Amino acid sequence: MGYPVTLIRGDGIGPEVAEAARIAVDATGVSLDWNIVDAGAVAIEKYGTPLPEPMFEAIRDTKIALKGPISTPSGYKFPVTIEICKQLNLFANLRPVQSIPGVKSYFQDIDLVILRDNTEDLYAGIEFERTSIEAADARTFLSKLSGQTIRDDAAIGVKPISVLGSRQIVEFALQYAQTHSRRKITVVHQANRMKFTDGLFLDVAREVAKSYPELAFEDQSVDNVCLQLMQKPQQYDLLVMSNLYGDILSSLGAGMMGGLGVAPSANIGDDYAVFEAVHGCAPKYAGQNKANPTALILSGALMLQHLGEQEAATKLQKAVQSVIHAQVVTCDLAASGVEPVGTREMAEAIAAAMV
Repeated sequence: MGYPVTLIRGDGIGPEVAEAARIAVDATGVSLDWNIVDAGAVAIEKYGTPLPEPMFEAIRDTKIALKGPISTPSGYKFPVTIEICKQLNLFANLRPVQSIPGVKSYFQDIDLVILRDNTEDLYAGIEFERTSIEAADARTFLSKLSGQTIRDDAAIGVKPISVLGSRQIVEFALQYAQTHSRRKITVVHQANRMKFTDGLFLDVAREVAKSYPELAFEDQSVDNVCLQLMQKPQQYDLLVMSNLYGDILSSLGAGMMGGLGVAPSANIGDDYAVFEAVHGCAPKYAGQNKANPTALILSGALMLQHLGEQEAATKLQKAVQSVIHAQVVTCDLAASGVEPVGTREMAEAIAAAMV
């Protein structure tokens, strides 16, 4: 009996990269029982929503999912990934940033991890459109409460940062550091400007870190971290931060690796975990066997780590590196003069590299 895993096919290039990831992960020799489900455009046609209840039922049953990219329909309140995280309480977003030999990048020898809260901050979805009655009421209330003038044409967004939310992401980061051979944690904030929100996050982080004396601890402002990542990223090991900063820095990290096409990701909670590529569904390339499967395959390696199959995860990561170095790659990774291969062919080459 293998590990039960939900495979969410997604839409656009999703079904192709999802199948490629399944081929590569299966080749590690770890026994997985795949429950393949649809989401996105196909699900809208059948269920009227991109995120149907059968998909959530499958994830709740298997506890683990590998997710292909899913488009967010026009008019949908939240991006689909945010909705999945809300429904399953996936409070931690994990984004490794590691150099891959053979992938064009301005940075070499980087190996760090970005951990981001998924639940709070300005991404909590508490916003009021500038012409709404709610925005007018909020402006009046907040002006009176703070003594600050808020322009009459201002939209309003709220930045909730709680002790509980801060503690759970920092605790997760410190535990992750312990179990993944990380030695230093950097808390990223802007507490010098936002003393009560970012200040709370930093205070909680300092308090929680006292229980992990074996880990080096530091804090830096987000603007300084952006500068330092461009100048000396090797100084960092694991960075933990609230939602907005994490969104920005994780995309910056993906760019440092060589792009979203090679950047893996995981959303993890107490009960469930969803592993995904963070790139879009690229509908214009759907069905053409051109999409780069690297990000989702490496997300599959993160999934294997989460399952405790570290040896298999390392084998898969090395196979990806080997195939990229040998330039058996899709068109976006192919060097000048190299004949690219298709999505499936790259996955099969990665599988063959593990034999």
